[in-house]
Amino acid sequence: MPEVSIIIVNYNVKYYLEQCLHSILTSAEGIDYEVYVVDNASSDGSVAYIKRRFSQKMFPQIHVISNRVNLGFGRANNLALQKCSGKYVLFLNPDTILTEKTLKDYLAFYENHDNAGAVGVRMLHKDGTFALESRRGLPTPFTSFCKLAGLTRLFPKSRLFGRYYLQYLDDKDICEIQVVSGACMMVPRSVIEKTGGFDKQFFMYGEDIDLSYRIMQAGFSNYYIPTPILHYKGESTEKSSFRYVHVFYDAMLLFFNKHFKRSYMLLSIPVRLAIYVIALHSLLLKKAETWRTWLKPAGSNNANYLFIGKLSHFSIMKKLASQWSLSVDYKAGDCVSLPQGHNTEGIDKNKYQCIIYDDEAYPMSEILSNFENSRQGEIGMFYPKKKIIITNDKIFEL
Repeated sequence: MPEVSIIIVNYNVKYYLEQCLHSILTSAEGIDYEVYVVDNASSDGSVAYIKRRFSQKMFPQIHVISNRVNLGFGRANNLALQKCSGKYVLFLNPDTILTEKTLKDYLAFYENHDNAGAVGVRMLHKDGTFALESRRGLPTPFTSFCKLAGLTRLFPKSRLFGRYYLQYLDDKDICEIQVVSGACMMVPRSVIEKTGGFDKQFFMYGEDIDLSYRIMQAGFSNYYIPTPILHYKGESTEKSSFRYVHVFYDAMLLFFNKHFKRSYMLLSIPVRLAIYVIALHSLLLKKAETWRTWLKPAGSNNANYLFIGKLSHFSIMKKLASQWSLSVDYKAGDCVSLPQGHNTEGIDKNKYQCIIYDDEAYPMSEILSNFENSRQGEIGMFYPKKKIIITNDKIFEL
């Protein structure tokens, strides 16, 4: 029986999925594990691409399940749950990158916490800032009201109004929480056997809240551990779209109806109203951004990139830069010769929109540490063997 089963639900993000799988290979070194990729009817050729990149002959621990229709997040995860057999199950988004320490930190934590249910990690955005979704309180009617009314944003450190994101807790400390993000959630199989998997009523969003709550109801405690990972598109998913707002708040209403029936009718009307108000606000912000783009001077759309990596990889990077008309500066270095990366004295990091790190020159833990120390620019990754650059919202390949 594997120690860890990793389940990834994919939908049209084959390149992000590929780098996620590569990060798993590094993180799982010395660990008995298996991976189940569940593809939800992607139209970008994800299944054929991943099967070609990770053949069963070369990677027998990686299995691909191909769905003919999009079953949603919860039902897709449940499919793999029926097939996997690990002592621990890690539900993982395809747009994440683990460090070489992630899985080991997870297992070490469980060794010392017998009553631990779901456990989440310290997710970082594309610029190294802390993702608030890493730790959440249960969205009770009062907590949800505080979020909808803006009180959570106005008083983030308040133990009364700030329960949704728990910002009054230090994000560098281990702590007990209520809701673990499904983007990177580990749960012992023994716990899942008592609670069941995800509720198939939730198509997208809210499944992790519901499962976290049922785990607590079963007598287990949920935790947050501060080992970092990168969550590329957690903030760039179309959260400005009406569809996102509608689906997200519909999931909230479904959760209320399931667990807080008395509050459902009271909250359904203001939540419905909030859907339209927030969607309208987001639409106006998006229009403003479009207008700003139109008003930019000609030629100002080219982002400035800094590449830090092995000198032997400069030629490939320069071909990529030429093919995609990228403005790139180059700095030779690795984790030994240039440990501080773009924070090194003499590098004007403020002039770059994106810092591209060489995957073969720096481990992910050090890349994240460099961005946490500067919070300047966005993280980009260069994979020399694949001849590809992956950033938060762009893919460049030869």
